[in-house]
Amino acid sequence: MPIVNRLAEFQDEVAAWRQDLHQHPEILYDVHRTAATVAERLQGFGVDDVVTGLGRTGVVGVIRGKRGEGRTVALRADMDALPLMEITGKSYASTIPGKMHACGHDGHMAMLLGAAKYLAETRNFAGTAVIIFQPAEEGGAGGKAMIEDGLMERFGIDEVYGMHNMPGLEIGKFAIRPGPIMAATDEFSFIITGRGAHAAKPHSGIDPIVVGTQLVQAMQTIVSRSVDPLESVVVSVTKFHAGEAHNIIPQTAYLGGTVRTLTSDMRDLAEKRIREIAAGIGAACGASIEVEYDRNYPVTVNHAANTAFAGDVASEIVGSDRVDRAVAPMMGGEDFSYMLEKRPGAFIFIGNGDSAGLHNPAYDFNDDALPIGASYWVRLIETSLAPA
Repeated sequence: MPIVNRLAEFQDEVAAWRQDLHQHPEILYDVHRTAATVAERLQGFGVDDVVTGLGRTGVVGVIRGKRGEGRTVALRADMDALPLMEITGKSYASTIPGKMHACGHDGHMAMLLGAAKYLAETRNFAGTAVIIFQPAEEGGAGGKAMIEDGLMERFGIDEVYGMHNMPGLEIGKFAIRPGPIMAATDEFSFIITGRGAHAAKPHSGIDPIVVGTQLVQAMQTIVSRSVDPLESVVVSVTKFHAGEAHNIIPQTAYLGGTVRTLTSDMRDLAEKRIREIAAGIGAACGASIEVEYDRNYPVTVNHAANTAFAGDVASEIVGSDRVDRAVAPMMGGEDFSYMLEKRPGAFIFIGNGDSAGLHNPAYDFNDDALPIGASYWVRLIETSLAPA
């Protein structure tokens, strides 16, 4: 089955919703206008229940099928934007300086709203569709917050599915894989305390900058010498702050960065080696190195059976030759991982065409993907909840 005709008919309407959301981006949990807009649309579609305030500002819609009782399947979109100044020059560009939808969450919402409208009209399934609009995906763990507020239990969710656009993947294509598809996103910080001194008398101090440079260099050996070459691990130092004057060796230096892994074993190994390296260099240099290590989003792991099912549904929409079922894992993170830890499901990528990359001030979601993504959501519900 190709794109659902009814969804193609109101593509312009869905695009207008998307562009309105794009003009009014909001950050993390402060998505009050966005959540109110989503809730108002769901109520206008006639969904059975609309619940707001879950996970602080999340919105959930419930649509019950007319073909009998059955399981409950959830579909999730993210709502928050990014702290970037938009440079697209589009007529519907962000009206809020320093904020923009640079990751396509406006498109994700619009596709799910389009699917919700259709499903509320037709209800051609047995069971319940739960439509999730989540805040704070961009570093705020909004998915975790919604789970902690009882998302899965309150709505009796049996399976959960997510979708994200992919720049560079042709419009009308999907990509998915079983197992790890996106990385765990941990963060580390070092506070190096040496002994300040005059820059002309370095022997009288302990230079935290020299200690920091050794630390940066040694960190690169984690991947090159401690990790199996067949594993995927990224260790990136992204912050190094020290000193205020040309003639003063400072007392302290601050380093920070990120670790990306695709398995729990590599996650444990990376943290262990970071702590060991810091302790060793600190002891060798006579400096104190305080390590802060925060485990953020876990690995996004697709369940095998649900991944196969999602790939089949995508193939019905665009053709089997346009669905990559073995896409390489991404080292970016995604807090849909928390939902997949609680329930079986799958996360799929949809093509955004030849656009600027995600988190780029020139990025824009491609409206041509809207009916494709909405059709995927509709067919996923109608197929998974088909009457026996």
